[in-house]
Amino acid sequence: MKTIGLFRHAKSDWHDARARDFDRPLNQRGRIGAALMGVHIREEGTRWDRVIASPAARVTETIECAAQAAHSRIPINWDRRIYLASSATLLDLLREQDGELRSILMIGHNPGLEDLIFDLVPDDGSSPLRETVEAKFPTATFAILEADVERWRDLEDGTARIVHLTRPRDLDPRLGPQSA
Repeated sequence: MKTIGLFRHAKSDWHDARARDFDRPLNQRGRIGAALMGVHIREEGTRWDRVIASPAARVTETIECAAQAAHSRIPINWDRRIYLASSATLLDLLREQDGELRSILMIGHNPGLEDLIFDLVPDDGSSPLRETVEAKFPTATFAILEADVERWRDLEDGTARIVHLTRPRDLDPRLGPQSA
């Protein structure tokens, strides 16, 4: 079995209209959400064999805030292909991984992460967590999928189930959509 963690970057700042999308930092709400989720991810307890992340500023800052709050440092494998990647690209990246790895945490962007869930987890009505993702996979959301495959290259559409999903607002209602 393979375990896939998906962590979407936290809320970014849109105030500088001249900034390249790749260079957008987090806003204050994003920094709070990233820190909260960092503690949650540590407390959830999965040991990640590899962490792969987009090098975009909002992802690197999400990781920094999360790691600082969780009092942990983990080696990151930066991969520019994750930046604004499609589900197909993310799936290809997972399939390239060493078969000995049991768990991978991928930190990146929507719509790719959300679409990866839709592709890997069957839409058969048996997953309330998938239905939650269908409503929205907001910034700083963390999900865990389990796939009954022996090698990463064997990942195919419909081969996983979503076993964990936490949004920042699940931990602090002030971080929900009604907040600015």
